[in-house]
Amino acid sequence: MRGPQLSIHLIGLPGSGKSTVGRHLARRLGLPFIDSDHVIEQRIGGSIRGFFDREGEAAFRDLEEEVILELTEANVPPQVLATGGGVVIRPGNRTRLRERGTVVYLNASPEEIFRHIRHDQTRPLLQVGSPLDRLRELQRERDPLYREAAHFVISPERGKNVAALVQHIAMQLELAGIRPPSP
Repeated sequence: MRGPQLSIHLIGLPGSGKSTVGRHLARRLGLPFIDSDHVIEQRIGGSIRGFFDREGEAAFRDLEEEVILELTEANVPPQVLATGGGVVIRPGNRTRLRERGTVVYLNASPEEIFRHIRHDQTRPLLQVGSPLDRLRELQRERDPLYREAAHFVISPERGKNVAALVQHIAMQLELAGIRPPSP
């Protein structure tokens, strides 16, 4: 007998691997993959960084909340959803993600994230003098919010490849009785 057919929602700091892991996890589970940041960029017809610069963070968070609401509607079929790093700032997003799917928090360390994204110019909140310090600050601020929303906390180990991480997540979902629909 199959368990519930739920969406998988990935949360975590910017650069924690949500999109990369999400694509591979979706393939593994036979589910569609959606990246909320890509949906937002399609909607605004440009980059999130540009929108942030023009409209500010509050306007971005309003738009992000609207997109999360749409992507988690009851009539949306199960999917793997990678969210933006700040999605948990709004209480409604935390509640919605948790109620409408299984939330997996990719709890990568700021140091590990920095190693991977130190040359990335597309992340608005990391365009500061010391991105590593900013990641540490975001971790302190957001970790309790990520944990509040999460059903599972997965801490990627240094050097662990994406396939191993996806295997670990899939195993946790299976052990919890969460099954995707048959492909």
